[in-house]
Amino acid sequence: MPQPKQDHEVPIASPVTGTVIALADVPDPVFSSQAVGDGLGVQPDNGRVVAPVTGAVTMVAATGHALGFKTDSGLEVLLHLGVDTVELNGGPFSLTVRVGDRVEAGDDLGSMDVNAIAAAGKDTTAIVVVTNTAAALAGLSVTTGPAAAGNQVATAIAKGADAPAAGTAPASAVPAAGGPRTDGLSGHDATAADIIAGIGGADNVRSVIHCITRVRFYLKDQDLANDAMVAGLDGVIDIAKAGGQYQVVIGAEVGDVYDAIVRQLPSDAVGGDEEAAEPVERPTTVLGWIKYGFSSLIGVITGSMIPVVGMLAASGILKGILALLTQFNVVESSSDTYQFIDAMSSSMFYFLPIIIGFTAARRLGSDPIIVAIIGGVLCFPSVVTMSNPDAEGYHVVAEVGRTVFNSEFFGIPVSLPQGNAYAYSIFPIIVGAWLAARIEPWLKKVIPAVVRPIFAPLIEIFVVSALILVVFGPIVMFISGGIASLVNAVLNLNYPIAGLLIGGFYQCLVIFGLHWAVIPIISAQIADPGYSPLNAIVSATMIAQGGGALAVWLKTRNPRIKRMAGPATISAMCGVTEPAMYGLNLKYGRIFLTASIGGAAGGLVTGLFDVNMWGFTGAFVGFPSFVNPEGIDSSFWGFWVASFTALIVAFACTYFFGFNEAELEEGQEKEVKKVRLGKRDPVAN
Repeated sequence: MPQPKQDHEVPIASPVTGTVIALADVPDPVFSSQAVGDGLGVQPDNGRVVAPVTGAVTMVAATGHALGFKTDSGLEVLLHLGVDTVELNGGPFSLTVRVGDRVEAGDDLGSMDVNAIAAAGKDTTAIVVVTNTAAALAGLSVTTGPAAAGNQVATAIAKGADAPAAGTAPASAVPAAGGPRTDGLSGHDATAADIIAGIGGADNVRSVIHCITRVRFYLKDQDLANDAMVAGLDGVIDIAKAGGQYQVVIGAEVGDVYDAIVRQLPSDAVGGDEEAAEPVERPTTVLGWIKYGFSSLIGVITGSMIPVVGMLAASGILKGILALLTQFNVVESSSDTYQFIDAMSSSMFYFLPIIIGFTAARRLGSDPIIVAIIGGVLCFPSVVTMSNPDAEGYHVVAEVGRTVFNSEFFGIPVSLPQGNAYAYSIFPIIVGAWLAARIEPWLKKVIPAVVRPIFAPLIEIFVVSALILVVFGPIVMFISGGIASLVNAVLNLNYPIAGLLIGGFYQCLVIFGLHWAVIPIISAQIADPGYSPLNAIVSATMIAQGGGALAVWLKTRNPRIKRMAGPATISAMCGVTEPAMYGLNLKYGRIFLTASIGGAAGGLVTGLFDVNMWGFTGAFVGFPSFVNPEGIDSSFWGFWVASFTALIVAFACTYFFGFNEAELEEGQEKEVKKVRLGKRDPVAN
């Protein structure tokens, strides 16, 4: 007979001798706002550090500033020594425990040099938080005031679970198939908890970000993740691995699942940085370094672009709508209304270096505000003016081969991209964010804390901006411009054949998350000459994948597959193909192949009609992006013909040749069945 659920009291000891304060009074908004979890702070009188709880040591930071523990009742506890002390690179900390050790509350963990921390300008407060508060904490009472290290200063109430039989370990919070959960979680919180458990636990997460459909983890050890179990969870479409990331495909609810995951992870795992993205072991061969470099580059592009893709899409649609309003004389191009709407639609593209500077800095570990200011330098009006051959006072400082140096900096010739300088560009500011991440730690070491807030940003902005303008910017733009020119040359050589090949194979890049490498090329095309034939082909491939899902929705008699196919079709028609691809097309028979045939047909017609695209948003929802600002032309009508060609061919090939009901039923039995964590697969050895 099952035992009644029980709440468990977990005593929490002061990790240092000092004054216990409420978590809200901790001088760090991330902790004080309970973004990491509920807990307390202790202002130390000395540097002796002891265990705050009884349990297993699950994490010891390489820099010594933080430790993780897991109690027998399932509470995950973080001890963070000081505020922003990760920047001290371990100097003030000396710890004597390792991951896997078991400690009792009050056991000695080592020491920290509070004087050295204070001298570095950091706060010394020791912070104790329950990182899985949402999932496991029923209540917490804290006694503030003076306390000796090891003395109980708080009582945590762990949420009730079925009482285990004597001598057995506590039951998993994740139920067996069809059974009730034992942690009280539901909805997105339950999905998040299951995903974290399936990827090896919170301690296996280096960092996490998300895009339109996927939660993207950088794991310490991908071998700890159970791919089949994660892919089989309710709410998960599939998993993919690419660019050093462990990608969990969620679909339209990815934002909600990501937020739930963030609530159950330590704060330093959110957003990510360059160190978090690196593999545990560096490559040892030339080929290994090439793969590592490419993987790292894709990771940086992904982390920098993901937060802004939706806004780029919205801006592109607004540009198309403005073109339509102008075409049908609803808005005059000379009117103030036109200028206002043009500003709304163009600001995202024009100030892209500022926005990407902020996101890239978060990804690479530099100061986002400082790097955004550097991005502002690259698209500052006077800098843009210097790059414009038609501007008054424009002159060529020097010319070497085909490189025109149209400005100078302290007598050094500077080559600015002609037209709009670095507006619309992303790679120069990403390099700037990387440079800033290397310079900032050095500045923090050599500049006294009392003047650091002023002089560190001053030096960093000047040095990084100068390096981009004089050295790295021209180099990066030469390389990226060369790649874009090569792609344009291929398209111009034979657009229909290029459309056929790209249309047939582009969605293969999406499978591995490598389509992010194409985004900068599309961005460069939209910057110059102002439209992207490549993106027009990509649009047709999205609709083709939706056509495959539509065929499944209309043909299948299986109600569960039909429920999956309907939303997947709509999502693909709106430009997001992952639900269709991972939920259906890649899982069942030949559907992905037959849908890709539709993409090839759509790409071919795109080339035959010489279709161009003036925005980022594709598929049917992005039709305004195909309106030429100078007037509706063959691109607009060609878009509709190519789109319906892709849809009809993909639908027909899938309906008649992509699958039959028997294969679908068999595929469901093998692939779609949901396997709950903690439940052994009965067919597994």
